[in-house]
Amino acid sequence: MTHRYPPAPSPEELGLVPPRDGASRRSGNALPKLKRFRFQLMHEWIREEFPKCRVADVGGGKGLLAYLLIREGFDATVIDPVRQSLPRKFRNLSGRRIGIPPDADVPRIACPYSVETGGRFDLLIAIHAHGVNMSIIDTVAEMGTSCILMPCCVIDEPETPPHGDAWFDWLIQHATDQSLKVDYFYLNFKGQNVGFYIRGPLPRHGG
Repeated sequence: MTHRYPPAPSPEELGLVPPRDGASRRSGNALPKLKRFRFQLMHEWIREEFPKCRVADVGGGKGLLAYLLIREGFDATVIDPVRQSLPRKFRNLSGRRIGIPPDADVPRIACPYSVETGGRFDLLIAIHAHGVNMSIIDTVAEMGTSCILMPCCVIDEPETPPHGDAWFDWLIQHATDQSLKVDYFYLNFKGQNVGFYIRGPLPRHGG
C-alpha cells in the first residue's frame, strides 16, 4: 500500500550533504547505509550536540538509547505506555557485541506522552514515534525544552496534513508557526534517517 503522504526530504534536498555525482567514487556518508545502529548513532550525535541533561526518549521502546545515554552521564528516561525490557546485548559502531547485565534497566514512565510530562525534562527525543510529534513541539513552545525529532508517519497524531502535503514539512511549519527555530540533521542508517531539532532555553549550555 502506498503511503498517503510524500516521504521526508533526503539529506541532499535539505542541503545536509552535496548532491552525489554518479561518476564519482563513494566515500564517507555516501557509503551504503548502516542498518541496525540508529540508537547508537543517535547517542553519538546527542553526545556531540547537547550537554548532559534530563532526557526523555518518547516512545523509546526497549530503552537502548536511554541506556546508552545514561552510561554517558545523561539523566535519561523512557516515556512509553508499553513497558518493555532492555535487550540483553547490542553492537557498538565498531560491530563489537556488548552485553547488558541481566538486572539492568532504565527509568520508565509507562503512560502516554503529555506536555506536562515532557515539561519535566530538558531534552525530548522521538525516533519514528507515533502520536507525539506535534505534542513535543508544543512542549518546546510552552516549556522551553529542546527536542530532536525523526518523524516517520502520522499515526495517532491529533492533526494530519492535507492529502499530498508532506508530514515532515507540515511539522516544520507547526514549529515555525510558534516562532521556533528548526535545524536539520541526518544519521547514516537505513530508512527514514533525516530529522530536525529545536534548541530551547533548556538544557543550559555551559551550566
